[in-house]
Amino acid sequence: MAERVVVVGAGVIGLTVAVRLLEAGHRVDVLARDLPLETTSSVAAAIWYPYLASPQDKVTAWGSAAYDEFVRLADQGVDGVVLRRGTELLREPQPDPVWAGTVPSLERIEPPPPYADGWSFVTPVIDMPRYLPWLADRIFDLGGTITRMALARLPEGPVVVNCTGLGSRSLAGDTTTRPVRGQVVVVEQFGLDTWWLAEEGPDGDVPTYVIPRTDDVVLGGTDEVGDWSRTPSPEAAADIVRRATALVPDLARAKILRHRVGLRPARPEVRLERDGDVIHCYGHGGAGVTLSWGCADEVLGLLEK
Repeated sequence: MAERVVVVGAGVIGLTVAVRLLEAGHRVDVLARDLPLETTSSVAAAIWYPYLASPQDKVTAWGSAAYDEFVRLADQGVDGVVLRRGTELLREPQPDPVWAGTVPSLERIEPPPPYADGWSFVTPVIDMPRYLPWLADRIFDLGGTITRMALARLPEGPVVVNCTGLGSRSLAGDTTTRPVRGQVVVVEQFGLDTWWLAEEGPDGDVPTYVIPRTDDVVLGGTDEVGDWSRTPSPEAAADIVRRATALVPDLARAKILRHRVGLRPARPEVRLERDGDVIHCYGHGGAGVTLSWGCADEVLGLLEK
């Protein structure tokens, strides 16, 4: 039986959940303080890669489902969804990642100094300024709505799906949800078609990435727990460019286009559960895109259970 559902939040999780529920025949309205291109999701470099999210078993399952869906969308030619090969460089030797079975082939490489290990694989890269509008258009085409609305509390049912990320601190009273600040530098596209990830810092705890998109390249990043500032730091930007250029020397000739900051909604574990007429789906850390379709499938299951 078709349900009327209100989805709160218009980032990638909220939009994806809305699409999946509409495809299943439910009536869906999305309410959000921030429209899609104003959300943290719009800042994301958005490579499929499980990051800052747990529990591991569920993250692997959700991520695998999302990977398969992104492959299908890429095959359909959906704007902003492409498959790209890239390389991850590691400071210490490591076993294959737990998600290695999800990607078609993970190949060990001989890493350059100062790295001790590394691998190459093909993964979806999502151009969020293109993909978020596609999700929104899909919602409209299926008969759903998206309305800007600042809420002091979650609305009354019949069924509400809470996809508010950091907003869940107030809307769900969940103070375990906290920001992990991520700053990026966006530069012009100069012909790069492979992505790079690397561990930096004395403990390998500083993420460096170079993610090519259609019209630009996203350089990152930072990983600042508990920092609520959305103002780009010139010092952090200079450090990002330095680290990224060490990975990809051709970046030295790329023009800087803009600086962006996003606040990842981190939590000890992703909260995906039903509590009466509310289904909570938030706390995805740095893996919102990576887990999006898998979590949307589970929300649908909870709704129809």
